[in-house]
Amino acid sequence: MKTISIQAEKSQLSHRKLIDIPEDVFRTLSVKAAVMGINLKKYIEQLLAEDAAEMDDAEIYRHLVSTRPEGQIMVSETEKDDFMRRHGIGPYR
Repeated sequence: MKTISIQAEKSQLSHRKLIDIPEDVFRTLSVKAAVMGINLKKYIEQLLAEDAAEMDDAEIYRHLVSTRPEGQIMVSETEKDDFMRRHGIGPYR
């Protein structure tokens, strides 16, 4: 298996992640990238960016609600006031 490092475009905050790709997948993606005239790294980055762009907000929200239940708990007035004060919003502008 080949190990490839992936990094998003430099203009955005990016993350580096090592992934293992089976040899046959590596060869296939390399050929597809060559046909497009780009290197494999750039091709994989484009595939991931396109896949992420296809997710709609409702799908993301459903996932977060089911996996992050703390987001369903309403904040108290004190917590809300502290947040607004810290960030200079509302009456604390």
